[in-house]
This record gives sequence, C-alpha cells and structure tokens, in this order.
Amino acid sequence: MRSRPASARPKTALLTALTLVAGALTGLIAAPTAVAAVPTGFTDTVAIGGLTNPTVAAFAPNGRVFIGEKSGVVKTFDSLADTSATVTVDLRTAVQDFWDRGLLGLTVDPQFPTRPYVYVLYTYDAEPGGSAPRWGDACPSPPGPTADGCLVTGRLSRLTIDASGVATGAEQVLLNGWCQQYPSHSVGTVTFGPDGALYVGGGDGASFNFADWGQVKNPCADPPSPAGTNLTAPTAEGGALRSQSVRRPAGEPVTLNGTILRVDPDTGAAMPGNPFASSPDANARRVIAYGMRNQFRFGFRPGTSELWVGDVGWGTWEEINRIPNASDAVAENFGWPCYEGNARQSGYDGANLNVCESLYSGTGQNAPHYAYNHSASVAPGDGCPTGGSSISGIAFESTSNYPAAYDGALFFADSSRGCIWAMRKGANGQPDPTQITPFVTGVNIPVHLTTGPGGDLFYVALGAGQLRRVSFPSGTNNPPTAVAAANPTSGAAPLTVQFTGSGSTDPDAGTTLTYAWDLDGDGAFDDSTAANPQWTYLSQASVTASLRVTDPGGLTDTDMVAISVGNPPSQDPVVTIDNPTAALRWSVGQNVPFAGRAADAQDGVLPASALRWQLTLQHCTSPTNCHAHNVQAFPGVASGSFIAPDHENPSYLDLTLTATDSSGRTGSSTVRLDPRTVVLTFQSNPSGAQLSVGGTAQQTPFTRTVIVGSNNSVSAPSPQRLTLGLRFRFTSWSDGGAQSHNIVAPSVATTYRANYGLCWTSC
Repeated sequence: MRSRPASARPKTALLTALTLVAGALTGLIAAPTAVAAVPTGFTDTVAIGGLTNPTVAAFAPNGRVFIGEKSGVVKTFDSLADTSATVTVDLRTAVQDFWDRGLLGLTVDPQFPTRPYVYVLYTYDAEPGGSAPRWGDACPSPPGPTADGCLVTGRLSRLTIDASGVATGAEQVLLNGWCQQYPSHSVGTVTFGPDGALYVGGGDGASFNFADWGQVKNPCADPPSPAGTNLTAPTAEGGALRSQSVRRPAGEPVTLNGTILRVDPDTGAAMPGNPFASSPDANARRVIAYGMRNQFRFGFRPGTSELWVGDVGWGTWEEINRIPNASDAVAENFGWPCYEGNARQSGYDGANLNVCESLYSGTGQNAPHYAYNHSASVAPGDGCPTGGSSISGIAFESTSNYPAAYDGALFFADSSRGCIWAMRKGANGQPDPTQITPFVTGVNIPVHLTTGPGGDLFYVALGAGQLRRVSFPSGTNNPPTAVAAANPTSGAAPLTVQFTGSGSTDPDAGTTLTYAWDLDGDGAFDDSTAANPQWTYLSQASVTASLRVTDPGGLTDTDMVAISVGNPPSQDPVVTIDNPTAALRWSVGQNVPFAGRAADAQDGVLPASALRWQLTLQHCTSPTNCHAHNVQAFPGVASGSFIAPDHENPSYLDLTLTATDSSGRTGSSTVRLDPRTVVLTFQSNPSGAQLSVGGTAQQTPFTRTVIVGSNNSVSAPSPQRLTLGLRFRFTSWSDGGAQSHNIVAPSVATTYRANYGLCWTSC
C-alpha cells in the first residue's frame, strides 16, 4: 500500500477548433452517443486514456507508442501495457493551439530505434520569416481570427529520441511554410511511404466563411500584388487559390498550401523523381499532388504505392482521393477551390477567376474516388448524423484477424458525424464505394485512424482523451469484464479504502487476469497491480478510482468507483454567470464582456484561479443537429471579454464557466448566445440570373439570412442567357461593388441587385 495526497482526474477539453464548416480539425465537435457501437463480435476498448486533446498516434517497430496532443506535447508509452506516460517533448511555445491549429501530425521512422527519429507536423506560431511565439494560443482583435486573421505558418521537424523515449538535442527543422491567414485548414498528416520518403500535407489556410481569393489584405503576399493589397478577380491568386500555386506563371512563388509533398526524411528537400523535379522553385520540387482544401488525413494502401487522401470539403462534399503511384512523375490536381466533389465550386466559379477558368477550359481536375454529400447518409441506416461533415481519418486493414469481409478494407472517419466506416474492397482489390458499411458509430470526435498490434484498427478520440482499439476476439479469446468495488466510499481524511477487483471475470475458462489501478485519479494506471489493493487518502478530495483488467490475449476492460474524502457526495461548486445573459444578440466583431463567480460549502467563494471559461461556436445544419468549434479558453479569470467571431448562419455561441474546488470537484454553467441576423435579398435586372453568395449559386430573386457583420463573397457570373434566351453581360451592382466582391452584412434588411445589359455584339 502507498499513501499520498489525492488529486482530481484531469479534465479533457474539447477540440478548439480542429476541425472545421472548416475542416477536420475546424475542429468540428460532434454530438455522438455516449457509448460507441461496433459490429457484432467486435470490441471497442480504451488502449490509452487520460490524454489531453490527443490528435495523432504512432506505433514504433519496438512496441513503443507515441501520442501527440494538440497543445504541442508529445507523450510516449513503452507499450500498450505501460500505464504511465513519459513526456517525449514539449513544443507548446512553438505551437499555436487555437481553433483547428495545433500539433496535428506525427510519425515514427520505420527503422526505429536504429534510426531514432520521430517527425512532428504542427502549426508554427510565427508569421512567414518570423519566430515563435507570435500570438500564443489566441488571436486578438484586431486583427481578429475571422476578420483579418492572425497570420501563422506550418513546420515539419525531426526529433531524436533516446532509449527512454525522450527527445534529445535540438529540434531539427526540416521545413517551414504553409502560410495561414485563417484559423482552420492548417497542417495535417506526415507519414512514411513504402519508398522510404516522407509524405507531408497541409491545407489552404483560407477563409471558411467566404470564397477567399486574397481580397482581405492578402497577408501571404500572393500574386499579383504585394502583402497588404486586397486582391481582385479575375487576376487574384491568393486565399484558397494557393492550392493551385504550382500552376502559376514561371517566376511566381509556389506555396505548400493544399499540396502533398514527398521529401527526404533527413533534409526536407524534394525527393528525386518528383513531378516538378526540374523546377527552379524548391517548393514546387517537393509537390506530388495539389488542389486540396484540407487533406487532413491520408495513408498508403498496403503492398502498393497508392496514396489515399481524405479532403475536407466546404459546404457540400467530402472527398476520398486516390493517387495511383505517389512516387512517380505525375502530379494529380484534385481541383480545389475550382471544384468541390465532382462539380465546379459555385463561389469560385462565379467569380470568373483566371486560375479556375483556365482549369475548366483545360485538363480539369482529377475526380475523387468517392465523395459523400453533407446532407446524405454515408451508408443507408448507419445512424450517423448528417449535415456538418469533416473527413478525419484514413487507414487500411492488412494483417488483422477481422472477418474476411474486411480484408483490405479502407476505414475512414468523420469527426463531425462521430462515425467510422469500412469501404470494402471490390473485385479489382481497391476500395469499392458501393460497399460501405458502418464500423464504429457514436465516437467522441475521431481525428486519426491507424493500425497497430495484431493489425487492429486504433483511433484517436479527441473528445474522450483516448486512444481506442477495435478488436475481433477469436473463438478462443473473449474480452474480460472489470468490476471495481470500494469500502468505504466516503469519510473524513485520512481515509483508508479497501478496493476489490477480484470480482472481475473472463468468459474464457482457465485464464488469469492482470490488474492495474489508478487510485489517485491522475489518469495513469500505475498505483497498484494487486487484485485487492488498499489506499489511504490523506486530504479532502473527490477521486474517481479506476481498474483496468487485461487477459492473456491483451484484451482489456475498465471500471470505476467514486471516492469522496471529507466531502458530502453531492456538493459541487455552484457556478453563476452574471454577464452576458441569454438576452444578448451579438454581431460579428462585437466586444462581449463576461463575468461570473462560483462558491461551494467547503471552500466558500472560489478565487479566480479556480475558474475557466470556454467560448464555443455551435454551427447547426438543422435545429437539432449542431457541431461545435471551440474558439478560445480563458483560464484563471473571473471576468474578461471576447470578440464575436464570424461564421455562416445558422450558428450560435456557448459560453461556459467551469469552477474547480480544492478537492477537485467541478461545477459549470453555460449561457447560449444567439446572433443578431439580417435578411439579404438578391435580385437581378433582368430577373432570373444565377448569382453566387458564399459557396453556393442561386437563381434570382432569393434571400439569405446571415449574421449582422458577417463577411460574404458575392459574384455575378457573366455572360448569362436571360430574357428570351438572349445573352446578357454584367454591368454593375446596386451597391457599386465589383463584379466579384465582399459585402459586410448590414444591421437592416438590404437588397443587392446585379444589373445586366444585352450583348448587342459579342460578350
């Protein structure tokens, strides 16, 4: 028996954003069911828990497990049986953990530990050419996260790992780039290919609210004008058009945004044989595929050079793209932002941008292998919510003991829907879009899929703070059942508690279970390996003690029991939010003050250091289907203020105040803050023209309900056939704007009219 003061289990925050109408880490937070469901015969168990915002996991050849957390901390475990993490490296000063930004990619050298390297890919908290920290884990207003944006970049680094799993020496920076104006579509995956090259991806760093071609100050200095200049259609090449930068005229800079790179794992330089190997531009030489919005996760089909890529869409389509041979000299162009799914993207098509028009009249895009619509189910009857979507995981079955129907299947996840599906292989051996079945449903924000020991599928559940394992027990091994009991469960300190785990069972006769206890509530199962341990709590605390049992085949189960030391069982802090109230109606850019307090019977009034605020944006596709983007946290303050962010409607803000008392008990209160909205009417003269607003086009007249102060892109495509089928060309907007421009939604209902004139000769 060991004795020490008890501590409360760390609380797991949700994704700030990662993913994401923005991407996989705009941080979409789904509202899944409480318990994930798997097909009959499968089990879904916790492999490693107690993590804080985990985003990615990697298994080393020697059994070591590395896990990256969004904040910039990398942890390692000697194996899945290791109950206590070692911090490999803490990169929090360099990483910006804000909305969908953070440490998002990690991989291990396939020859580890002979080559003792771990590679990390993260949002670097620095402007191009600058150094960290620039902003910290926030974005002040001005410039504002969705207004002018807090400019950051991306970084790929190599870490040298010692025998204990700790990084030694200086971080070796292999690559800086990926200029990002807005807080989503940041970096994503880094992984090794079968050719020994390192494959790296990052998003477009553009707006997720409007069609972005660099018209807001162009801070990334995209052509044809310098930074600080608002780019205009049709010549603009900025914003989301960075994803097409390898098609720029000779002499213009190529960016890494929206691309997949193939680089040397020792230097970060382009590998020989890449499609643009002869280019004088170093970035172009690294590119093997481009034209993607937020290719957050990708992976190789085992035994091939095929790279399969999940690309997060905007308002309509999620894509799975296939690169037939990632190491050949062919560069695939998947079309973003000129295309989304298999169709032209209306918001960019309507602006008549030269970059897109030349693609439409030329080779077009490489069509996705599979695309699913945001409003439709991925598989009939899968039970997953529709509306918001963010594809967030890609992995292949290869060496598992899963039923034969899953041989070679492609698993893919959606963090908004909280689901993982299996796309089974067809007659040609490739994943068949007509054979999709649900595999894990009700997941608490899946953000990474990988395979591990036994060939099992593992997934990172960001919202649960866990790495989880999906297994198919054979007929000779079934999962155990953990049963934890305690006596007494409450009393004054010091409190000695007798725990009992011997009631745990295994349905397989003759097996012996092993026990691991977390008795101090710190999330690590490192306090006892006895079946029935004893523990003394020396100070007032509320602790959730946990038991994990493991059978000889490696299958596990957990159970928990609550212990209250010196506390009445039900007295959590009482939290009050004084300001704002639910009556507030906010506009984009509005400064919103907040203030609150908390108290409980044990501590009285709690200090500001015991308080934590969380601002969350809820994006809804229907009154009952919303997903969350955690915007910003405000720890250790009783009052403050925030600037209301921009987002498409319908959406609202949740402001939550959580208080933690001296014993670790928590209480919280949330106020829902609805926006002030306005109806915008769009007309044309003559009537019936197709106008683009944001990412969609519609025939006039029509209306859009938007948030007051929101930034909306509008375009009047020209020429069009209108009255009597005659051709008309655009002449003017009623607000005096250019053919393609942005409007900031006013506070009163307003009509915008696009005027067209008859083409008397040619248009």
